[in-house]
Amino acid sequence: MEMEKRIRVLVGGVFDILHVGHIHFLKQAKELGDELVVIVAHDETVRRQKHRDPINPAEDRAELLRAIRYVDEVYIGSPGVIDFNLVKRIDPDVIAIGPDQSFNCEKLKEELREHGINAQVIRIPYLYKSDRAKTSKIIEKIVETYCE
Repeated sequence: MEMEKRIRVLVGGVFDILHVGHIHFLKQAKELGDELVVIVAHDETVRRQKHRDPINPAEDRAELLRAIRYVDEVYIGSPGVIDFNLVKRIDPDVIAIGPDQSFNCEKLKEELREHGINAQVIRIPYLYKSDRAKTSKIIEKIVETYCE
């Protein structure tokens, strides 16, 4: 009897201050397959993309993600651009993009093909209105409330 192929879903992100938006995203991504693998952004990548230091270091963010029931494996990405070698090693069937991630799905598909990665790219929609759960909004609220 042949083993049925398990569908591996890959997501990437900063996941700095975990909030309900992250949980909704991870749950929806997990529903696309059997295994969910997360690449958490390296601290240098956060500095470059967000123009600020991460609140929590990558190791802590990875440990929190490992504790979430939808997540099967977690890797810390390389500094800077997408680590296509890591993506190739993970060998995903599906790459799920978050609703607020700035990737162009078609362009990403082309880049993946150029690196020999034949995965579907699917954008996960917002479950609620976009500003309900955003790390930047949470940080703003903390600053407004506690730093008068």
